[in-house]
Amino acid sequence: MALSSGARSLLSELASWGAAAGILVVGVLYYDTLRTALSDAIGLGSEPVVAEAVATREPAGEPNTLRSGTEELKASRDGHYYARAEINGRPLDVLVDTGASMVALTYEDAERLGLNLRPSDFTARVQTANGTAAVAPVELDRVSIGRITVRNVRGVVSERGRLGKTLLGMSFLGELRRVDISQGRLLLVE
Repeated sequence: MALSSGARSLLSELASWGAAAGILVVGVLYYDTLRTALSDAIGLGSEPVVAEAVATREPAGEPNTLRSGTEELKASRDGHYYARAEINGRPLDVLVDTGASMVALTYEDAERLGLNLRPSDFTARVQTANGTAAVAPVELDRVSIGRITVRNVRGVVSERGRLGKTLLGMSFLGELRRVDISQGRLLLVE
């Protein structure tokens, strides 16, 4: 059975999108390894970071300062990592989410930050666990956790009521030198 040129074109397009999705998944899963390998390949090397275990018991989600530019978060009882971030100079409670491609603000948190959005600002579409959602692209001047600060961070704002918690995703985490999760602790190194 011969396929029409339209069907062949459609199959080719689907294969291309499938390959792109596969590359993206591999990139996310092996981000730290790929970043280290690339740094080594171009001669930047990676400076080893030695962090001693924190002996104090602080509330879950509170950052423990190990050294300047290094923060450690403990997993909460639900296994997630929560933190008090400062975004554009204002404090917000966030969920640190390595599965989110960028910082995703709730509509309500965006209002707290002084971002005044109109319905016409929701120009992008994203795929979430709950389906497709409209978002408003934004650029955040400064995002900080403890002593770690990243400037000019890409983000999105969700439509009112569509997101339960602001997510600190890879547009912030990807700018750090190191992000490690081990034994209920999340280590962030600037």
